[in-house]
Amino acid sequence: MNLINGKSVHVLLLLLTLAMAPVQAQAMPDELVRTTTDKIQALLKQNHALYEQDNAKLYAMVYEHILPHFDFRAMSKLVLARHWRGASEDQRTRFAGEFRDLLVRTYATALLNYTDEEIIMLPFRANPGDKRVEVKTEVKRSSGGPNIPLYYRFYKKDEKAEWKVYDVSIDGISMVTNYRSVYADKIRKQGLDALIASMASTGPETVKPAPK
Repeated sequence: MNLINGKSVHVLLLLLTLAMAPVQAQAMPDELVRTTTDKIQALLKQNHALYEQDNAKLYAMVYEHILPHFDFRAMSKLVLARHWRGASEDQRTRFAGEFRDLLVRTYATALLNYTDEEIIMLPFRANPGDKRVEVKTEVKRSSGGPNIPLYYRFYKKDEKAEWKVYDVSIDGISMVTNYRSVYADKIRKQGLDALIASMASTGPETVKPAPK
């Protein structure tokens, strides 16, 4: 399933610029994005052939660098919306796990289509005590055309907590909102358990690069 209809899969890989290895405790979101973008892009350039040949290493890299910094349970709660309230704890846990794995597979596929797009950091604004902030970037297309807005939404539970991503917006379309719309229709027609089963059935399939 494409994350956003009509958008190139190349855009999806840019979510990986948020795959943040620890930089320093309590680093601000814009610093995390800025510091790690170059590192991730360097990894892709150095290991692209290896990742094509060995998808296990590709998945391992995605899991290692992304999972600690995304709050998939919070994202799942937003995606399921009212269905989250009616779900059992077992259903919530299973959905969050399958949703996490789905996004990892999406990122992995996008990685193999990396074409050196440039990430432009836009001015970051945050006030002391803010619990939710947005880091705005733009993707400069290697093929030309208007830049694509790519925004990351972070939150933290309290002053001592780390910043976590709970949504990503591509060209004005929220990832959470997009999946909420798709899944709400499936839940209405089939039920939550059937949705979770269908997500699991896609499995950690072998990732192949898209035709150039």
